[in-house]
Amino acid sequence: MASTAEDFLVASEQKAFETEHRRIINNNIDKYDVSFIKGKSRLANLDHSKKKGHTIKWRVMENLDKFLPEFESNFQKRGGKVIWANDAEEARKEILDIIQKAGAKTVIKSKSMATEEIHLNAALEEHGIEALESDLGEYIVQLLGQEPYHMVTPAMHLSKEDIAKLFNEKFGSPIDSTPEQLTQKAREILRSKYLQADVGISGANFLIADTGSIAISENEGNARLTTSFPKIHIAVVGIEKMIPSIADLDTFWPMLATHGTGQNLTVYNTILSGPRQANETDGPEEMYVVLLDNGRTNLLAQKEQRQGLYCIRCGACLNVCPVFQNIGGHTYDYTYGGPIGSVIAPHLRGMQEFKHLSFASSLCGKCTEVCPVKIDIHKMLLLNRRDSVKEGLAPVVEKLGWQAWTKGMLKRKLTDFFGGKMKNWMLRTFFKKSWGHYKEMPKVAEKSFSQQWKEGQRPQQ
Repeated sequence: MASTAEDFLVASEQKAFETEHRRIINNNIDKYDVSFIKGKSRLANLDHSKKKGHTIKWRVMENLDKFLPEFESNFQKRGGKVIWANDAEEARKEILDIIQKAGAKTVIKSKSMATEEIHLNAALEEHGIEALESDLGEYIVQLLGQEPYHMVTPAMHLSKEDIAKLFNEKFGSPIDSTPEQLTQKAREILRSKYLQADVGISGANFLIADTGSIAISENEGNARLTTSFPKIHIAVVGIEKMIPSIADLDTFWPMLATHGTGQNLTVYNTILSGPRQANETDGPEEMYVVLLDNGRTNLLAQKEQRQGLYCIRCGACLNVCPVFQNIGGHTYDYTYGGPIGSVIAPHLRGMQEFKHLSFASSLCGKCTEVCPVKIDIHKMLLLNRRDSVKEGLAPVVEKLGWQAWTKGMLKRKLTDFFGGKMKNWMLRTFFKKSWGHYKEMPKVAEKSFSQQWKEGQRPQQ
């Protein structure tokens, strides 16, 4: 059975040479770049906002044991119920219990990476419960039987022609449908589902400690419908989404919108503080917040790398990453792809299985540069590499190779002995298959630099 790392290498190579994939992603990233440049130009002091956001998240992570109970207490005061889930299995079980006790058969969902993380849709379907995504991008990838490609734009890898073809096959809509017509078709199908659904499930962009609220940002309005029409609302939220005060949204809402899509502010920003109150006309009869750990406390325990938990899931680091743009989101085989996913996956899912992601980086630093909360992402990748070596997880072949290289580099006689002929033979023999199947192998000079120098020759280039 192939390892996750081996699968990653195969999938990466295949995706990197798909010209159509490259065309679609380049087109979509170019559009994002234009919007992002325009959006951030409207911020009076971008660096100050980044530093402020970083400081707030630092305070949260250093005092998470105080903020989580504060959130729970304030949320319960308004009739909400909090469920603590240590892992994905526990979260799925708790959610399933709520649904089954209510006798529910249909679930409508708004966009939530946390529910993707725990593979909730598949678990519900196994128990005969229909779970339908209402975010347009999520709905499209659900129809295709795929995972989201990107944490903000799930269907980024598809062209409008791909989506038109999908809707033609599924619903019989015209093959030449425009994006507006496709959106209208999806709206017609989904609108009735909000009224029929027994349970609405969402994520949340932020947990607010001082008011006991969740904050949801979206552009389509589907989250508002998902959290308003069904009698039961369940929000699945990672514990790292905490912020101390409702006043902190003044910093995070504009930064999330600008870095996520280039907007000043997302179209719909909703704060929910429990089920429908006596004086309110809409909202669920019951509201639950599932506080998801699922490995986050493992990362919290890493003093040097807990910065990874500051992430507000804007997706900006994915959009600037040359590796992500070449190999695509699905290749990572993890809910959160790109640079930030490479930082947190080894801690949330295990260093043994996911250490390779921290090595799949050019360390260009663009991710760190763009991060709205100033996470030192490329430094975190290096720290993960260090830890994987310290834990003895490097392959035996790699260890032996570095030992031989170190020994050779420390002795001039050995360096000269393994001259150009020997090095060229080694490249042809051991690296042709892995390095040379798409390009010609380099040819090393016949004699080492020092040998050429001693002989008075001009060193070969």
